[in-house]
Amino acid sequence: MYKGRGAQKQVKNRFLMHEYVQEHLEAVDEYDEEAPFTKHIPIYPKTIVNKVESPDVGMEFSMNPYQGCEHGCIYCYARNSHEYWGYNAGLDFERVILYKMNAAQLLEKHLQKPNYQPATIVLSGNTDCYQPLERKLQITRSLLEVFVKYKHPVGIITKNALVTRDADLIKPLAEQDLISVYFSLTTLEESIRRKLEPRTSTARQKLKAMELLSSIGVPVTLMIGPVIPGLNDHEIPELMKAAKNAGATRVSFTMIRLNGQIGNVFEHWVTQAFPDRADKILNQIKGAHGGQLNDSRFGARMRGEGRMVQSIHRLFELSKAKYFQHSGRPKLRTDLFVKTNRGQMGLF
Repeated sequence: MYKGRGAQKQVKNRFLMHEYVQEHLEAVDEYDEEAPFTKHIPIYPKTIVNKVESPDVGMEFSMNPYQGCEHGCIYCYARNSHEYWGYNAGLDFERVILYKMNAAQLLEKHLQKPNYQPATIVLSGNTDCYQPLERKLQITRSLLEVFVKYKHPVGIITKNALVTRDADLIKPLAEQDLISVYFSLTTLEESIRRKLEPRTSTARQKLKAMELLSSIGVPVTLMIGPVIPGLNDHEIPELMKAAKNAGATRVSFTMIRLNGQIGNVFEHWVTQAFPDRADKILNQIKGAHGGQLNDSRFGARMRGEGRMVQSIHRLFELSKAKYFQHSGRPKLRTDLFVKTNRGQMGLF
């Protein structure tokens, strides 16, 4: 297996008529599918804030400073979006990272629109804003500086304990009810995490990050996502207990769905990572989605259907009643927003 990678293969980009492949393993050419290096490519979009149309995800607006993600989560729904950039949903998604160095300027421009009305903007609606490259580039930190400056509500979804680096910015936002953090925690078993999401923080690191953020007044939500039947569904009670002890106050979960090329990537991966139970995992995923690996229907695609899924929902509800009595979304303030198109001068 490719060490440190989730995907173990390249897959065809459905939008490309031609692709670059190695025809003969013994040939000497420039193509090397096993090259371990990650490419970082700057891009310069004209806008940064996206209107979210899906009714399933619970957010109105999202923002992604990065495209592609080195975390390498094998199940990530964002893999398909890499095809729009001319890459593929397999290894390319983890090895070709596009970054937006002008993200903070674009956000400020967005907030300065004369008719702008504040609404929570969620970082990482697609790819993780605290993936490894953030440690060097600090684009997410620059975005948080803008949110602090304008007193604007923001949500953060992440799998990386690096979020605690920015506690000095997160704390003043929390003191004004302007921020919430959603930690995605999939398994407490390190042997599974290393295969499933190889470059994310360990469960222990995530729980420590939850504890630190909770201690400075940040509302922290546990996101068990995705639940993969036959792999981590039995961990739901223990995940809730661990997160509750770390200070989380809310919880949610989603069922796995393998849309687009992700099904191809996942099938190849699971036969290598868990050959003894690959068929069981794949069959149970199909059983949750009407015999297919993916269900694109709003309302059903992230919940799943069938008797086995009902038992998972029941386990979740029983565990939630034990550890999380109140699990609604935190209400963030919009009335503190610095309404100005002159930036910081509006404070005076």
